[in-house]
Amino acid sequence: MSLIQNLPFEWLVGLRYTRAGKRSGRNSFISFISLISMAGIGLGVAALIVVLSVMNGFQKEVTDRMLSVLAHIEIFDARGSMPDWHAAAAEARKNPEVIGAAPFAETQGMLVRDDVLRPAIIRGVLPEQEPSVSDVAKQTKRGSFNALQPGSYNIVLGIELARALRVNLGEKVTLALAQGQPTPAGVLPRLRSFTVVGIFEAGHNEFDSALAFVHLTDAEKLLRMDAPAGLRLRLSDMHRAPQVAQDLKASMSGDLIMRDWSKLNANWFAAVQTEKRMMFIILTLIIAVAAFNLVSTLVMTVTDKQADIAILRTLGASPRSIMKIFMIQGALVGILGTFIGVAGGVLVALNIDVIVPFIEHLLGVQFLSKDIYYISTVPSDLRWPDVFKIGGVAVVLAFVATIYPSWWAARVKPAEALRYE
Repeated sequence: MSLIQNLPFEWLVGLRYTRAGKRSGRNSFISFISLISMAGIGLGVAALIVVLSVMNGFQKEVTDRMLSVLAHIEIFDARGSMPDWHAAAAEARKNPEVIGAAPFAETQGMLVRDDVLRPAIIRGVLPEQEPSVSDVAKQTKRGSFNALQPGSYNIVLGIELARALRVNLGEKVTLALAQGQPTPAGVLPRLRSFTVVGIFEAGHNEFDSALAFVHLTDAEKLLRMDAPAGLRLRLSDMHRAPQVAQDLKASMSGDLIMRDWSKLNANWFAAVQTEKRMMFIILTLIIAVAAFNLVSTLVMTVTDKQADIAILRTLGASPRSIMKIFMIQGALVGILGTFIGVAGGVLVALNIDVIVPFIEHLLGVQFLSKDIYYISTVPSDLRWPDVFKIGGVAVVLAFVATIYPSWWAARVKPAEALRYE
């Protein structure tokens, strides 16, 4: 109490107006409007934190699933192939960020089974080294990824691709490559029969429906190459991939082309970032509406307290002090609302894995069907920079909303205000 009593009088009066007494109906109504403004700011802040956390969670979930199949960095030799890939892999591993390296070759083709045709990306890999750069071996649900042996012409298909081709383990599919083969009848596509020895499920439809793996030796024969096309790398921190790619280009010998995972999916990440920005703007408008409710609250307070303002002015208070009183009142409402919203939003975002199943059980519904979305729980990834940004925006909007009513209060003329008192 002694600390409060030692505050400047502007703070004391502002605090008093914030908790406006309930001796009159008008004061009670003003208190109610202040409470509604505070609750509106809190609700908007909490909603924005929860929505951005869920969007971050979905982005992280999709990114993790993509990178379970994609490499963090791909390195190509400008000559078209990389015969000395062992030396290149050793050079790459000298960078402390690189934790795995494996050769690969890749092409596009058409997989044929009876009367069904499906386009596919065919990736040649070494089964013993692929686990160092991807999780496909772990994601093989049926069969074995290690069944890819040189010269065996075995193939591992994505689960949706296998379903579309209506093929099971041990059955044959035919791969047709676009690279033509000259014959007396003209240029014909090259065909090769493969035996299905595995079916993987990455949980990402783009890969489950259009990706297949063969042994690197078989891929090189198909593409008529004498060496892998390049290297795939995995990093300890995937977010540093662009910087690590630049470092590797400077440190590794040869004319190399670097491509990190963010460039491979640039359109998707750009779309996600645009969506997050638009969602931030839309939900910030909710906070703005609640914050500008403070304008009406403060205008009513100024109207109700004109006699008090006049008395303070006659006692020597300056217009600046009067303005400060009402800015303090509005700012306190905004700060309290923001604090409540941040606390509530963080609490919900951190416990959304408990709250959503409870609501689903209570209402008897399922928000995310695994058959459609591949995930059955709502993911959440709370990021503190987002929380601080949201809190800062809410406080600034609340402060801006106090400027006009405070300026109007400072212009109250004592003689006119006390004329009918």
